[in-house]
Amino acid sequence: MVAERAPILLGTRSWGKLRELHELFADFDLKVVDLDAAGIAYNEVEDQIEVYATFEENALAKARYYYGLSGMPTLADDSGLVVDALGGAPGVLSKRFSGKTDRDGWDLDVSNNAKLLREMERVDRERSARGDGPALRSARYMCVAAYVGASGEMTREGTIEGSVIDKPRGTGGFGYDPYVEVPELGGTMAEAAWELKAKVSHRGRAFRALLPALREVGWT
Repeated sequence: MVAERAPILLGTRSWGKLRELHELFADFDLKVVDLDAAGIAYNEVEDQIEVYATFEENALAKARYYYGLSGMPTLADDSGLVVDALGGAPGVLSKRFSGKTDRDGWDLDVSNNAKLLREMERVDRERSARGDGPALRSARYMCVAAYVGASGEMTREGTIEGSVIDKPRGTGGFGYDPYVEVPELGGTMAEAAWELKAKVSHRGRAFRALLPALREVGWT
């Protein structure tokens, strides 16, 4: 008789991430529980976890934090939009780009997207004043997925290339998705079906690299 695998805690409160990753975990036959199901109530300390300069450090910090609270093997990730014309911004500050600490969910997404467009307009004005052409719109989503458990720690990275557009398209997704056009998806991240996005998104790629690696060493 094969022993049932222990459930893994998914350290995020983002409904978008939970939805995007649901089928992925089913594909790997992993039993995953979210923070609410694990009885881990929100604590304002969570807002101070992502203080590092890289996605990997932030992802590990989150996984370590929730593993410390629960004692369960824990998966977490950190991800963001990296825009070339903005020197890599918003990057690890993607969720807090607007500086609007009193907002969350959709309201925060709106504020962050407005800041993104203002910054792109600023760069265009500066380039125009120098006699240069418009800034390149090239960008990419980046994600690092992290595992922390009794056996050890592991991370894997995923990326997807795209470009920033001026007008939003699509009603799916979350964050900057309506403003990021991705050739692989044939439209914006917000226009892509959840099933396709879960397979080829930066987050999907990071977890699809991490989960087989964990299974290979017998950690899941």
